[in-house]
Amino acid sequence: MSLNLQQLRAFTTIVATGSLGRAATELHLTQPALSRTIKRLESDLGAPLFERHSKGMELTAFGQALLPHAMLLEREADHAREEIDALRGLAKGIIKVGAVGAIASHVLPLAVDRVLNRWPNLRVEIIEGVWDRLAQGLMRHEIDLALSTVAPDTEDIVAIADCHWQDDSYVVAACDHPLRRRKTLELADTLSQRWAIPPRGTAPYAHMQGVFAAHGLGLPNIVVETRSVPVLKSMVARCGFLTWMPEPMYDVEARAQVMDTLPIATVRATRTLTAFRRRQGILPSPAAKLLDELRQLTAPG
Repeated sequence: MSLNLQQLRAFTTIVATGSLGRAATELHLTQPALSRTIKRLESDLGAPLFERHSKGMELTAFGQALLPHAMLLEREADHAREEIDALRGLAKGIIKVGAVGAIASHVLPLAVDRVLNRWPNLRVEIIEGVWDRLAQGLMRHEIDLALSTVAPDTEDIVAIADCHWQDDSYVVAACDHPLRRRKTLELADTLSQRWAIPPRGTAPYAHMQGVFAAHGLGLPNIVVETRSVPVLKSMVARCGFLTWMPEPMYDVEARAQVMDTLPIATVRATRTLTAFRRRQGILPSPAAKLLDELRQLTAPG
């Protein structure tokens, strides 16, 4: 049995749109033509892929089993076209990458700039988010590289061993925060202040929690939880909140004297960052070009 890419694309488009009519419109086909394509695929596989009802198309167990393989084959076909275009001198691929905030605001822009200087016809799509969002993006093929804090490998996602680096995180406050008027400052002095941080279950939350625990302290007064970096920065700069943030993420605000590290001598927490990819499949050439630049930027020394 051989799988036809045209049939697989019809299949995944129906799944994505939820109906035969919307999929036909997206694929520029008539509904009868699309229906015949799916019936041929089902006949080749010897199993029904959809349950058809008045509200749309719903995957059967056979369809659910086929879906991840169909998506992978589609992506690999796209990657093959990108490689051929690169050999023909076109190099018009898309770099699809996701990153946590500190990387998205510092290392990643530098790497992207270097790649585009060498291959100006490439395009870049960036997703910013915490690890769970990036892992989801890898699994859905929304991105091909994820840049985040170190996490255990899974059966689907693996770290790239030769691309890792470190940064430091601190308690961050506005430059005019009242705590700065104290001659000496300890971590315990921040407990009663209002805090805004990423939510429980994210790496920044766990990192901050570990630092407080290492000082024999419970959690501070967390009153705002958000995944939005702009919201966090606004809460700190405009509303007097404290947050926990890696230094590269607020470098621009620090130089502008808007917000900066709170001077607590005993608080400095180092974390390791790395690149991740899907375990299966070939890394697309555009993403590989970005990875090479990241390796050079983050190499020791």
